[in-house]
Amino acid sequence: MAMQCAAQTAAVSPDRFDYFWNLRGEWVEEPNVRRGGESGVQRVVGSDGQLLYIKRQTGHLYRSAFHPFGRPTVLRERDALIALRLLDVRVPQIVFCGAQRDPQHKWRALLVTKSLDGFGEIKHWYAEGGRERYGEAVHDRVLKDLADNLARMHKGRWQHSCIYIKHVFVRVTGEGESARVEVALIDLEKCRQRLTPHQAAAHDLKQLRRHSSFSDTDWKKLVYFYETAFGSAIKGLY
Repeated sequence: MAMQCAAQTAAVSPDRFDYFWNLRGEWVEEPNVRRGGESGVQRVVGSDGQLLYIKRQTGHLYRSAFHPFGRPTVLRERDALIALRLLDVRVPQIVFCGAQRDPQHKWRALLVTKSLDGFGEIKHWYAEGGRERYGEAVHDRVLKDLADNLARMHKGRWQHSCIYIKHVFVRVTGEGESARVEVALIDLEKCRQRLTPHQAAAHDLKQLRRHSSFSDTDWKKLVYFYETAFGSAIKGLY
């Protein structure tokens, strides 16, 4: 499979790469210059009518001890998406990922994922009255599902590294006690593994606290659900 092959060599079918590279749609994240290159995200419709998101990059690299000369950041995100799905963390599903050098030897890279149909940013769910509509019992389940997904990620030693509230998506379907709550995490471009689960947990939870607007009461509930799922307390979360 091209996606799995790319994990080792970044080698993909030129025709398939070119198909997605030439597929265009509206920008949901305008290209911005960083890491020595450009990166942006477009919403497109695939040949089967499926709504897709394409992260499109040129010369957008990260460097590490294993990749001192640079590696396209979408490959790191692809690695994280594969690993987190195996840990039962709810994240976007990959359709295609690949990277290749252009004639000037500059990296071009793509990450194509399926739309999280029915999901939206949790802050928009709050703003649109989701909490009031479904009530506190369902809201507690939103917090618990977020905590459970984070705990599964961290127990696998994966750190999101950019866990702002805008990267938390929620979908609530049904009504009353039968309502189904699902939370998903997006934008795993900086995701990496730490030496211990506690290192990953402490970083992400403190970051989420700084970059969210949870009330003190809601935050304490979230931490309670998290530490129950994680299996131990994390220092410095209050």
